[in-house]
Amino acid sequence: MIERTVGIILRTRPLTETSLIVNWLTPDLGRLSTVAKGARRAQSPFRGKLDLFYEAEFSFQRSRRSELHALREASLRETHAPLRHEMGWLQQASYCAALIEQATERETPLPVIHALMRALLAALPLHPPRPQTIFHFELKLLDELGLKPDLADTKLTPGTRLLSEKLAELDWAASSHLKFSDAQNRELQQFLHGFIVHHLEKIPRGRSAALHGDQPHSHKTLPGGAP
Repeated sequence: MIERTVGIILRTRPLTETSLIVNWLTPDLGRLSTVAKGARRAQSPFRGKLDLFYEAEFSFQRSRRSELHALREASLRETHAPLRHEMGWLQQASYCAALIEQATERETPLPVIHALMRALLAALPLHPPRPQTIFHFELKLLDELGLKPDLADTKLTPGTRLLSEKLAELDWAASSHLKFSDAQNRELQQFLHGFIVHHLEKIPRGRSAALHGDQPHSHKTLPGGAP
């Protein structure tokens, strides 16, 4: 039976010289993986439709033997092209995708987490990369996972605790106006690092780059506008 849904591409990787594995985040089916046969061929109907953080409506046929399902069609909805103009935005989006993959089960409905990722991708290009974007995402995701930190019962300084509470409550637009000092960023970074390790056992690779960037200057444009 052919199934149809919409999703965000969290990750892709080659399977063969011509085929691609595409990992999706969907609202109704959660995280699932598909094989796009022939997607790496120049004349493939999937050409230009399957890239990191693209959103698409797609159809697939479930495999009876594995978690890799056969991708049938993909209709592109959004490419989030501005992300390709700043390495820091891609680093932040990639870390958040990895955190979702680590913290959630496969093929379990994730409507709120799907909406959270969509909101992140839309919000990233509105401001230069900054640590509070990651803190905001981590706090929202932890809340949805039932792991919301009790910020009142921490050793955070009063100012950092107040900003953290607001960050956890506000939407992306409102939270963008919050101002963290360097000291508050370091304090919240360390607290959330320890909290995530305690509850999820480890931190996905890429958090340091997402928080601080690997480049000495911000707004680094990627060659050709591509990752």
